[in-house]
Amino acid sequence: MPETTKYVYFFGAGKTEGNADMRNLLGGKGANLAEMASLGLPVPQGFTITTEACTRYYDDGKTIGEDIQKQIDEYVARLEESCGKKFGDAKNPLLDSVRSGARASMPGMMDTILNLGLNETVVQSLAEQSGNPRWAWDCYRRFIQMFSDVVMEVGKKYFEKLIDEMKAKKGVTQDVELTADDLKELASQFKAEYREKIGQDFPTDPKVQLAEAIKAVFRSWDNPRANVYRRDNDIPYSWGTAVNVQMMAFGNLNDQSGTGVAFTRDPATGEKKLMGEFLMNAQGEDVVAGVRTPMPIAKMAEVMPDVFAQFQKICATLEGHYRDMQDMEFTIENK
Repeated sequence: MPETTKYVYFFGAGKTEGNADMRNLLGGKGANLAEMASLGLPVPQGFTITTEACTRYYDDGKTIGEDIQKQIDEYVARLEESCGKKFGDAKNPLLDSVRSGARASMPGMMDTILNLGLNETVVQSLAEQSGNPRWAWDCYRRFIQMFSDVVMEVGKKYFEKLIDEMKAKKGVTQDVELTADDLKELASQFKAEYREKIGQDFPTDPKVQLAEAIKAVFRSWDNPRANVYRRDNDIPYSWGTAVNVQMMAFGNLNDQSGTGVAFTRDPATGEKKLMGEFLMNAQGEDVVAGVRTPMPIAKMAEVMPDVFAQFQKICATLEGHYRDMQDMEFTIENK
């Protein structure tokens, strides 16, 4: 009996299966997540579906093979057990991000999907548990918007229009000024938009959401943007892309949370000092989206000295390990 191919690798919580040398199989992002997890850095745990699974997806006529699906299901269960949270659970729900990661960096190939695993039950429970219903509904409306745009290819513009209309109706200029009730209403408007464009209801089962998101990452390897980029940069089509499924960290949980980007040195001169910027109460793309003005990274020393000290330590660990200047994205959840 031939040995079955391993298509999924775990990272985090002392059970990491990959490392930085496995870039061809795990993609650049997956290999580095595994490496950082092995270094004991605070990497939210998750798993990487290999580039070989992507190649198989195309060989099998754009379907995910039963053997691959079985491994994905096993690793979802493993992640649930490892972090003590469960998909779709009202008491302690697991929410994930889904990202693509080819072995060669391919900027803009596919947008990230955040907050996967949310539905009406889970969002109500998060609102109650966190004591922050605004955050819970903000996560949900973001998820519906991203899933619709990235997975189902319903354009962003339809949702942006609904947000602009809501802000005008409420007489505010920024998304952060919308209340929990406003965001709840937006979520139901978004779902109606989805139904109109797709002809079916927004999926409530996290396993269905995940399966669709994984297929979307595989499809993104063959989208026009990716094909042009590959042609211009001599990246072989046969390489495929990996998929990283990772437990969420919430930069938009409260004012003690945030997100940012940083370099461990000045990119222009090489001077050894932290450069970058961050935003409090923000998630993922908010820093680079230009919707709000971020603060310089040095300001974090005043706003959150303990977090800044921890961040400096992480930067030193990474520079020492990789022996090169580092460029990173980070999330702060509840300090």
